[in-house]
Amino acid sequence: MAIHSVTNIPSKPPHQQLKDEQQQKQQQQQLVFDASVLNHQTQIPKQFIWPDHEKPCPNAPPLQVPLIDLGGFLSGDPFAASEASKLVGEACRKHGFFLVVNHGVDSSLIADAHRCMDNFFELPLTEKQRAQRKVGEHCGYASSFTGRFSSKLPWKETLSFRYSGEETSTNVVQDYLQTTMGDEFKQFGRVYQDYCESMNTLSLGIMELLAISLGVDRAYFKEFFEGNDSIMRLNYYPPCQKPDLTLGTGPHCDPTSLTILHQDQVGGLQVFVDNEWRLITPNFQAFVVNIGDTFMARIVNEKAQVVNEKARVVNEKARVVYEKARVVNEKARVENEKARVVYEKARVVYEKARVVNEKARVVYEKARVVYEKARVVNEKARVVYEKART
Repeated sequence: MAIHSVTNIPSKPPHQQLKDEQQQKQQQQQLVFDASVLNHQTQIPKQFIWPDHEKPCPNAPPLQVPLIDLGGFLSGDPFAASEASKLVGEACRKHGFFLVVNHGVDSSLIADAHRCMDNFFELPLTEKQRAQRKVGEHCGYASSFTGRFSSKLPWKETLSFRYSGEETSTNVVQDYLQTTMGDEFKQFGRVYQDYCESMNTLSLGIMELLAISLGVDRAYFKEFFEGNDSIMRLNYYPPCQKPDLTLGTGPHCDPTSLTILHQDQVGGLQVFVDNEWRLITPNFQAFVVNIGDTFMARIVNEKAQVVNEKARVVNEKARVVYEKARVVNEKARVENEKARVVYEKARVVYEKARVVNEKARVVYEKARVVYEKARVVNEKARVVYEKART
């Protein structure tokens, strides 16, 4: 037998609650994602543990992704362009992912980009934090999202920077990285400047294939996105001692127009297709292309599907993914704002006209009543006149 004693515990006074909240916030701020330190711990911080239904799928089956050879298309072969566009269209109608080879990007440039990325993320945390991303900005270094969220944190580090296709922004990437990290990163910046320019050329070519597949003019999307702004992001997934408990990148949809990724040989990129997570097998010679939500909004009319993707953390080796997300053209945003202003003016004019019209309707209605009365009086007068005449 057991005797249970239950005591009502009074709630904490307001000042104690405030103190607890401040301590919790302080603990959150003190959490720092430093792989060189966390790798020596037997457990990972609870903030990085994901719910069971969102944890990685270690045995995800491979996704059959079309491998599209761009060699003929880039050399100007009309038949090759037609065949490539058909494959692009089919991929978009299924899940929005495909691989491209013979893409025109120099293999030595890809190797240099991987080497520079490894060199950067192997730096001490204090060195990497020289490029620390500021609140509200898209560019810079971020170690997980410890400063923004307190749970379901991704096991990754990122370095992001902006690229512009405008002619006046010749060395925007190189200048940013050199200014942020110091003169010793001049060559580092040059590599990613060249890489972004190659990605810009490749993405515009893919947009031509998208246009052909949709039956519009070949230059339709290319002309719209030329001179665009893009975000280049280096995603680095350090080794994790508990890879089955966390994710490198959580489930998400790309809200952009086009995303081009380059994986190393470790792999881990998964997409949600037909109600299950499927693995995109790494191919170092290929780029992974994902049609983002902006394009999918158009392609959905062709019965395409928007797909989730996630990156799984692996234990054996750090996985590196180069991600270039094409954002909506700034010019389009400006034109949209102009159209909104014009619409607003038109709405005001319409509203005034509606008020005037309503007043006119009331006046008309009164006039109609007066007219109807006059007609009745006139009819009575006519009857009286007829009687007097007879």
